[in-house]
Amino acid sequence: MGYSEWFKQHAQKHKNIVEKLRKRNLSKEQIVEYFDFESMKKEEEDFCPLYAKDKKCHNIDSLNCYMCACPNFRFDDDGVKKLEDKTLFSFCAINSKDGKAGVYGVKIHQNCSLCSVPHTKEYVLEHFEYEWTKMMQKCKL
Repeated sequence: MGYSEWFKQHAQKHKNIVEKLRKRNLSKEQIVEYFDFESMKKEEEDFCPLYAKDKKCHNIDSLNCYMCACPNFRFDDDGVKKLEDKTLFSFCAINSKDGKAGVYGVKIHQNCSLCSVPHTKEYVLEHFEYEWTKMMQKCKL
């Protein structure tokens, strides 16, 4: 599955959960709290395949899954540009010191696994939108 298809599917899952929580009249702070990793793996086990393995995508204590992506991530399923004999498919727009390029044969993808930027409650609340696609609108090139 390419980035675009994942974004489309994920946006719908996120929307369904947020709509359910808004019907319960939860505040944005309560919604963000609900998206805490420990809560999500119990309440929304189908949201992420890692929940079944009790595995986090980023090794941080208070992982918040509200964004489940980063608004600084940039991608193009057809490739951003050629670099010698390889193709760059994704990169970090802020060039985070905790990110790196992962080379997989002739493909280069951004590896964000050591970066925690979008996965803290504080960051999420600062950039909060009920609609996930609004937060991620700059990702697809």
